[in-house]
Amino acid sequence: MSATLATHEQPLRPDLDQGLGRAGRVGFAAIVAAAIGYVGYSIYLDASAAGVQTLAILPFILLFIALMIALGFEFVNGFHDTANAVATVIYTNAMPAHVAVVWSGFFNFLGVLLSTGVVAFSIVSLLPVELILQVGSTAGFAMVFALLIAAIIWNLATWWLGIPSSSSHTLIGSIIGVGVANAIMHGKSGTAGVDWSKAAEIGQALLFSPLIGFGLAALLFLAAKLLIRNKALYQEPKDGLPPPLWIRALLIFTCTGVSFAHGSNDGQKGMGLIMLILIGTVPTAYALNRAVPARYAAEFHANAQRASAALHDAPGNALSVVDARKAVTAYIADKNYQPTTKPAMAVLVRDIDRQVAGYGSLAKVPAAAVENVRNDMYLASEGLKRLGKEKAAGLSDGEKAAIGTYKASLDAGTRFIPTWVKVAVAIALGLGTMVGWKRIVVTVGEKIGKSHLTYAQGASAELVAMGTIFAADQLGLPVSTTHVLSSGVAGTMAANRSGLQMSTIRNLVMAWVLTLPVSIVLAGALYMIFSALI
Repeated sequence: MSATLATHEQPLRPDLDQGLGRAGRVGFAAIVAAAIGYVGYSIYLDASAAGVQTLAILPFILLFIALMIALGFEFVNGFHDTANAVATVIYTNAMPAHVAVVWSGFFNFLGVLLSTGVVAFSIVSLLPVELILQVGSTAGFAMVFALLIAAIIWNLATWWLGIPSSSSHTLIGSIIGVGVANAIMHGKSGTAGVDWSKAAEIGQALLFSPLIGFGLAALLFLAAKLLIRNKALYQEPKDGLPPPLWIRALLIFTCTGVSFAHGSNDGQKGMGLIMLILIGTVPTAYALNRAVPARYAAEFHANAQRASAALHDAPGNALSVVDARKAVTAYIADKNYQPTTKPAMAVLVRDIDRQVAGYGSLAKVPAAAVENVRNDMYLASEGLKRLGKEKAAGLSDGEKAAIGTYKASLDAGTRFIPTWVKVAVAIALGLGTMVGWKRIVVTVGEKIGKSHLTYAQGASAELVAMGTIFAADQLGLPVSTTHVLSSGVAGTMAANRSGLQMSTIRNLVMAWVLTLPVSIVLAGALYMIFSALI
């Protein structure tokens, strides 16, 4: 992984060793301590408000361990992915290194805090449905511990080697590993517990993200050389001099945009997993959204009636609620539509409506019934999501709309993010961005090309990275910004005929190819071990 710049008179290397200083380190430690206290106090308040006996120690010990692992993943994610935002501004002298990482950390923090939370549960829906329904069991804890620890291990390994790789793809690979291991342990085929269509999307992203970054950044750089006749933009920075004001502003803007988008996107994945942990350990407080508005129950009933009609529910529907749950669970797990699927869904919709109406509101659901109500609502939501795309179901556009509206009501009652969870994830990701960043920043800034990064190269690569992550968020595409930026720098080097350091390129490609299989094997093995131990 070591390499030297090819130029004889090398430009002054940015100062990468200026840390936060004593005051910064004290402030860092104080924020960590305050965040842990804030999380503990928030859980205590939520549990007390829900009537949970907070003197029961064991569940809260497990909760604390699980939360620390989840927040640890976000912390590692922060410093692992910092290079996406700061490498170009540091190596073009647009910002000093110690200022850039604090700047990036702050906007990562804001990105998490201001995120909508809409995609927080998308990562959860990739997990095997039977494990989600039993998240409070030993199997549920084994699942959460396995996938998070596997993702942390691979992120730390690639960070140690200074290789920028995708944290999102690592986490998704870990989820696939848990699904495969769970299926094998229950005597099923290893393919039964995995959404392979999603896995194929991720595989395509691993293939196309580098090509997108390389091609677009190279084209943008060549277009700039053609249209902007300023020699200083295409020369190596001299003696730490910053770029011209307008390109410096552009570089800082793209650094800010990538940081904010990274926080809003990657932070939400952590939120969804933390909510899964909370639901498993303190279901009374977190399984159902007790803060829904007063009108929720009436709107829920009306939406349930319309969904029931859209499913052609008939008075003679003889399926029991127990059989309906089994049929819907099997449909979600196996993705195999049966003649009983729609009637089973209708029975489940009717039974959930009866339960919510009987209690009057989600806040009044007794502790003993909370988990069952939440599981039924989750099952119905996941089943309706798949049923709405099922051609064999023969649903009209109006019926699909009715089902979609009812699904939104279900999600409003079960898929919510408390403010303190957002704050905790924001702090973990933001603080992580400010430490441990040097290894991967050096790789991106020095070891991809054979010459120092120029102002125009940095701007082209970062602009493509920012545009890609925002486009991916809007279109729901699993594109890796890490891959786009690293390959974008390579693209500008190739376009400028600066030459590439092939040893680094080989390491990058090897890590990207291995991300999915290694995380799958790691998570699957850990899940089997934890299932036997817990």
